[in-house]
Amino acid sequence: MNVKAEVAVAARGNFIDGREVDSIGGGTVDVRNPATGAVIATIPDSTREDVDAAVKSARAAFAGDAWGGMALRERVKLVNRIADAFEAALPELYLLETQNNGRPVNETRAQLGRLPDFLRYFAGLAMSRRDAVIPVEGPYLNYTRRTPIGVVANCTPFNHPLMILCKSLAAVLASGCTTVVKPSEYTPLTTLRLARLMSENGLPPGVFNVVNGIGANSGRFLAEHHDINKLVLTGGTEAGRIAGSAAARVFAHQTLELGGKTPVMVFDDYDVEQAVNYAAFGAFVGAGQTCVCAARHLVQRTIYDAFVERLAAKAKAIRIGDPRDSETQLGPVISQRQLDRVLSFVQAGHDDGARLVAGGQRRIVDGHENGFFVEPTVFADVTPQMRIAREEVFGPFTVVIPFDTEEEALAIANDSPFGLAAAIRTRDVHRAHRVAAKVKAGIVWINDHHRLDPASPWGGVDESGIGREFGVESFEDLFDVKSIMLSTEGKPFDWYKGTSQQPRLN
Repeated sequence: MNVKAEVAVAARGNFIDGREVDSIGGGTVDVRNPATGAVIATIPDSTREDVDAAVKSARAAFAGDAWGGMALRERVKLVNRIADAFEAALPELYLLETQNNGRPVNETRAQLGRLPDFLRYFAGLAMSRRDAVIPVEGPYLNYTRRTPIGVVANCTPFNHPLMILCKSLAAVLASGCTTVVKPSEYTPLTTLRLARLMSENGLPPGVFNVVNGIGANSGRFLAEHHDINKLVLTGGTEAGRIAGSAAARVFAHQTLELGGKTPVMVFDDYDVEQAVNYAAFGAFVGAGQTCVCAARHLVQRTIYDAFVERLAAKAKAIRIGDPRDSETQLGPVISQRQLDRVLSFVQAGHDDGARLVAGGQRRIVDGHENGFFVEPTVFADVTPQMRIAREEVFGPFTVVIPFDTEEEALAIANDSPFGLAAAIRTRDVHRAHRVAAKVKAGIVWINDHHRLDPASPWGGVDESGIGREFGVESFEDLFDVKSIMLSTEGKPFDWYKGTSQQPRLN
């Protein structure tokens, strides 16, 4: 089936206090379809006043009876009702997201189809949570109470607009917190549509607010706002440093998922054809615009030549074209700027003496001559110190590096400032667990790639960020914990009478 209908869009505003509103002054930003280069919407470049209005709305909702006073079971019912409405709206949402970020419709449909279950998982977690009773020394009852932390600021990227939003949003709604979201200026349209959908299905005003604009403006205003309680950001490492530093000044909790340069260690006991299939999927899905892109393939020398030859052939066979066409396998990168960045790394590979075996050029697609398409690119004979082996490209671009021993593979894999994801290809179960334990990463796939689940924690170490999304880890970070200590004896007490005989102070 070919899906070629355009989704109508127009000038859009922010979404504050349950409705779409115009910006309080400020400029505008064009939103383009990356497959055509055409402007498909305009959004405000929000001012500090816009951001302040959104945060005030979120704070009022958090403190108010309609949301803050809602009983747990009623909140869980509402989150599940929103999940059902989300599911019913999926056909519209995946078409709109394909138009906005250029991913092939098959990818978008498959990714968005899972998102309603993110909401259902965290709704279930909210229902099942228990506070602790802690055994302590002496005649005391010690227990904890958890209360939602408040307003969560969420800065989302262009590559997976709804999926990355929902990783945080599902936990926020289930916990009873409220949020202000600053979507990427490249891809705000599905976020705005979801805001309206949730409002139409009973979410009280102010629980979910959206402020649009450029990260250096509206994103900065949000991250440094004095009344946020947590910052969630997915983006580049430098953006994380800037936003994280601002949020630290107001002592906000932080979850930052930042850059990556995922190593994939391919051992010679693994089927080469299967390794190549995973390599292409890991490197080129989403046009390689993902922090966990399979960016570095470390391949054991005994199968290196065969792997390179087959991966080059696989890359050359990938069908590039109109993302709305179900036959298309690779869409454009997000912008001219990103296209230029990918091509600059192609030049860097040539300059460093690597061997280009596939791609490396802009692709002109009939009927989409102004689209930002680039061929899936593979460099072989790469050494670990080359720029293309160390810096994040964020495009359909991967490198192949040979190794001889397990120890050498691990040394190359861990020689990186990043530590988000890693992958291992082997049939040796002992090696699989041994290498997974030693590789520097927050996420490790064994004989797989890109797999996530709302129950499984997601995040990195070192320059790949701090904190975790998904799992009980992300849910619990949305609460403040209060420890309550009750004396069960009721005996008379006077520290200042017989002080020298008192056995302990605290």
